[in-house]
Amino acid sequence: MTSHITVEWWAWVSVIAFILAMLAVDLLFFHREAHEVSIREAGVWSAIWIGISLIFGGIVWATLGHHAAAEYMSGYLIEKSLSVDNLFVFALLLSYFAVPLEHQHRLLYWGVLGALIARATFIFAGVALLDAFHWTIYVFGALLVFTGVRMATHSETEVHPDRNPILNLLRRFVPITDEYHGQHFFVRREGRRWATPLLAVLVVIETTDVVFAIDSIPAIFAITTNTFLVFTSNAFAILGLRALYFLLAGFLGRLVYLNVGLAAVLVFVGIKMLLTDVYHVPIWASLLAIGTMIGISVLFSIRRSSS
Repeated sequence: MTSHITVEWWAWVSVIAFILAMLAVDLLFFHREAHEVSIREAGVWSAIWIGISLIFGGIVWATLGHHAAAEYMSGYLIEKSLSVDNLFVFALLLSYFAVPLEHQHRLLYWGVLGALIARATFIFAGVALLDAFHWTIYVFGALLVFTGVRMATHSETEVHPDRNPILNLLRRFVPITDEYHGQHFFVRREGRRWATPLLAVLVVIETTDVVFAIDSIPAIFAITTNTFLVFTSNAFAILGLRALYFLLAGFLGRLVYLNVGLAAVLVFVGIKMLLTDVYHVPIWASLLAIGTMIGISVLFSIRRSSS
């Protein structure tokens, strides 16, 4: 692994500044006015984010070496694959709360920003935990194997926003209107500040993402414990999540075997972590195995849906 590689502070500043700049450009220039995102627009933005991610992988190769680049790409592929599973939940939540199509992009925008902050917290805490207590890698490994087996044996995706404890806490202290008010999360009514349903959906999405992070972050630790590589692979995968949602929204129901492929990936990386002190799986083998599992599950899903 490349955990011993030291990344200069200016590299961190540059990456974070670039991410914030791209988010600002997206919000202030391309989505200033609320509108329904077309498949063409989603396709263009998906291609842009994937292209940026690959270019960054090339920069990692040129500056940190091919092994670091392979770890970055493996982490990116894992997070991107698991993110597709998140999209099923996003679709259910947006349908449950009947979020208007023209406001879904703004909602997911703030959801992604919150996810980046939450993931960064998880990553730094996880790396510190692994450095201080090596045995926690076995805990992470066992958790991933358990999650993978559970994912494979539970094909139905269920969400219960009404049981979300954070949302219920919000309702106790902040009144929520019955109707949406454009892209506003708060409105003032009768001299009192009210939250709109848009804020309620955002709260549910953010808390749901924390649950997903419990799976995806340990999975990437099986590839590398280098904080910079874990963060950047996560960040660039998440940044393209909104565009990917609008691109695949109508296709998600056809990916019937995707959960099996994702389950296999989680079990694979979990076993890899459990064997970390016995046998080190080469990074190229991990990348090949992960890509093959996801590819086969998608191909079989397409074959079934077309027949």
